[in-house]
Amino acid sequence: MLRWLIGGGREPQGLAEKSPLQTIGEEQTQNPYTELLVLKAHHDIVRFLVQLDDYRFASAGDDGIVVVWNAQTGEKLLELNGHTQKITAIITFPSLESCEEKNQLILTASADRTVIVWDGDTTRQVQRISCFQSTVKCLTVLQRLDVWLSGGNDLCVWNRKLDLLCKTSHLSDTVFGGISALVEIPKNCVVAAVGKELIIFRLVAPTEGSLEWDILEVKRLLDHQDNILSLINVNDLSFVTGSHIGELIIWDALDWTMQAYERNFWDPSPQLDTQQEIKLCQKSNDISIHHFTCDEENVFAAVGRGLYVYSLQMKRVIACQKTAHDSNVLHIARLPNRQLISCSEDGSVRIWELREKQQLAAEPVPTGFFNMWGFGRVNKQASQPVKKQQENATSCSLELIGDLIGHSSSVEMFLYFEDHGLVTCSADHLIILWKNGERESGLRSLRLFQKLEENGDLYLAV
Repeated sequence: MLRWLIGGGREPQGLAEKSPLQTIGEEQTQNPYTELLVLKAHHDIVRFLVQLDDYRFASAGDDGIVVVWNAQTGEKLLELNGHTQKITAIITFPSLESCEEKNQLILTASADRTVIVWDGDTTRQVQRISCFQSTVKCLTVLQRLDVWLSGGNDLCVWNRKLDLLCKTSHLSDTVFGGISALVEIPKNCVVAAVGKELIIFRLVAPTEGSLEWDILEVKRLLDHQDNILSLINVNDLSFVTGSHIGELIIWDALDWTMQAYERNFWDPSPQLDTQQEIKLCQKSNDISIHHFTCDEENVFAAVGRGLYVYSLQMKRVIACQKTAHDSNVLHIARLPNRQLISCSEDGSVRIWELREKQQLAAEPVPTGFFNMWGFGRVNKQASQPVKKQQENATSCSLELIGDLIGHSSSVEMFLYFEDHGLVTCSADHLIILWKNGERESGLRSLRLFQKLEENGDLYLAV
């Protein structure tokens, strides 16, 4: 299905023949996305997609422009020009529920060391902030405090009026490139990934005794042995990080202690130091944790070319596809009905379904990746009851149900609209809007009958 279009899809067949890649036939009966619209506006890599409301989204990338689209029709609504170099981050800043004016702001950061604030309704440029000493690589909004943060070689806190409330001192040298990711955690805190370190900052809001904001560094977590590539919240009580050499750590969001640790892609010798271990790993990119997503039960991890489903309750992997794509998986997200979508450097977009399968009690439990026997590095005695529980546990499988072939280069990320389908962006400069064919056919028939009824032709036909 959909193997025509834009350069023929993925790279040489030889790769697929040599790899244990799961394939699916042309008749993809469980894949609803049988129609597509190709959207052209960018002239360089499109790296970011952000949803603005129920029917609009914005795209941005290395050409420095932001384009606003209609997700229902694929119509290009607006083009926002202001940056002179590639865009490095984009977020929306919704208005407070208590605020009468419901204007949504769009914030974009760029390698030109500026952040531009756009009005989300009129999309006019509200203000350009040019006081940064380095590129801003990440942006995050603390909705409850009605402030937003920018992360680069320092961390800055801004209000809705774009006043700089406070900032940290210089955080790192150019080796790590400053803050690469930010997430909010409880107690007015944020956690920042800086190289292989996690830094916990606390925001101090104005009080009767002090009229000024402040940001304090309260703790550094040094448990990762290589650069942190992914950082997300799991829930209100925990967050998870993944590193270049395949370390997955789940953290307590309240006291910042380690809840679980795993690095089981390869078996390092205890006699070797960390740097030697990393050098011995011939293909460290094959075990890099590029992206996470999660629900209330599981953490889904994109690890090298594979996908892993880690159960928060069982504290182990319950399903995996070690070779889900021919190249590294860059982005994953959940869909309804226990489905997962992934995209890769090979230009493919694949849909998976998480299915339960009863594991026989007599079967030995595999000792693969993420095989956690409790919290942290536990001893054999502590692992026995957990191992017994795993032997009788229900395992799952990830089954391929859809293969969306349309992009001719690396697919960077995607958005899911409940009513309007999937949106993907790529290094081929294109955006593809994937539509539910059955739904679209029904909508076309409905519009046709409405038009016939308006013109009076329907009654004549009857």
